[in-house]
Amino acid sequence: MTTIGFIGLGIMGRPMAVNLQKAGFDVRGYAPTPSSADALVAAGGTRAESVAAAVKDADVIAVMVPDSPDVQEVLAGPDGVFANTPKGALVIDFSSIRPDVTAELAKQAKAAGLRILDAPVSGGEPGAVQATLSIMVGGDGADFAAAMPVFEKVGKTIVHVGPNGAGQTVKAANQLIVAANIQALAEAIVFLEAYQVDTAAAIQVLGGGLAGSAVLNQKAPKMLERSFEPGFRIDLHYKDMGIVTAASREAGLVLPLGAFMAQLLASARAQGDGKLDHSALFQGVRRLSGLSGQPERNQA
Repeated sequence: MTTIGFIGLGIMGRPMAVNLQKAGFDVRGYAPTPSSADALVAAGGTRAESVAAAVKDADVIAVMVPDSPDVQEVLAGPDGVFANTPKGALVIDFSSIRPDVTAELAKQAKAAGLRILDAPVSGGEPGAVQATLSIMVGGDGADFAAAMPVFEKVGKTIVHVGPNGAGQTVKAANQLIVAANIQALAEAIVFLEAYQVDTAAAIQVLGGGLAGSAVLNQKAPKMLERSFEPGFRIDLHYKDMGIVTAASREAGLVLPLGAFMAQLLASARAQGDGKLDHSALFQGVRRLSGLSGQPERNQA
């Protein structure tokens, strides 16, 4: 039985760890808040008291934490993965972080005698729960092949996109597309409601045409119901758009829509929406239109 040390048991990491345990792996999970491991323990996994305890003697180390500094601390910190993992182990970083940070950590991992893949995911909480995530993987081809038994238990679309850092670059592009789609959907629904259209019927027909998308399927109900419990927080999407704008500037590229979405996400955070699902960009459209203080149409 392969032992997996899983670091990070939040909205995404918790169901991923549970699915791996249920698939027959021996999963030891660590998160700063011990109760985050409750679901893993209920599935038969183990609650680790530290990163070092989670990764000791592990065959595979999986990491799913929020941002670049978190990954750096988990991997390269004094009590982290590089200092406490057996040589030859495979490290899979599912986090979404800066490509340059990933490339540097890959060098450190190899110097420590470890194999490492950057494998950010897309699909949100539903994809993590249902094990249907899209996984974009950067790293050595042989390491990618070795990791497939793990990937296949948490994802559905699994593609090797290049060397270390390539997975993070593709994820940044993914986040640009998703942000633009959510904003367009939010504006469309505000527009439809202003004209007293049956919005549920409108979304049904739009979903059957060229406007149809996974974003429409997952996020339109949240906007219609004004239900923004986080599947993927605005705070995290803001971080990801910061990656897009910084990397594009470094490459000398002009990405107007990327810069625009970074500003809209910054505005949402300034309005106190950072902890909400990124579909709450809808509230920003309503604010810009002067509608936020008015009764909802269905309540008028």
